[in-house]
Amino acid sequence: MKFINPQQPLPWHAVGGDDGPCVTITPKPHLLLSLTQWHAVRKQWPAGMPVGVKVPNDTDIETLAEDLPRIALVALQFPKWVDGRAYSQAHLLRVRLRYAGEVCAVGEVLADMLPLLARTGFDAVMLKPGQDRAVAERALGFFPAHYQGDTSEPKPLFARGGSV
Repeated sequence: MKFINPQQPLPWHAVGGDDGPCVTITPKPHLLLSLTQWHAVRKQWPAGMPVGVKVPNDTDIETLAEDLPRIALVALQFPKWVDGRAYSQAHLLRVRLRYAGEVCAVGEVLADMLPLLARTGFDAVMLKPGQDRAVAERALGFFPAHYQGDTSEPKPLFARGGSV
């Protein structure tokens, strides 16, 4: 799991201003756009130029399906730590849509969430301020195996062979 420190320079840069289509966005590598901004510029976006899209957790993730080959980063939002819809979005991206780019968790992300974030397809995280990275890294090792399949190992434990 990649940990993003907001106090250090980030490779992705958000575009400020209105989220409306009237915003002029000059394509540059590593822009992190809102979903509305992406929809406004996607037809003009140069092929091969890395772009990230920040997706609200109440969005049907399949609306991005045709654009996924052009998107390098999908940032899924956790507006509250108790709202888990972004877990489902990540799982759909990885399993149904076969998205191979980076999936990042942003917002109210707590260290306790790391095991499930990893199992559902997230590979990067920006922890909520005040969360300890060392605690989050330890949380990733709490459960060495799971009975159910997940995005990294789709087979359930009993079907993997070997000793259970």
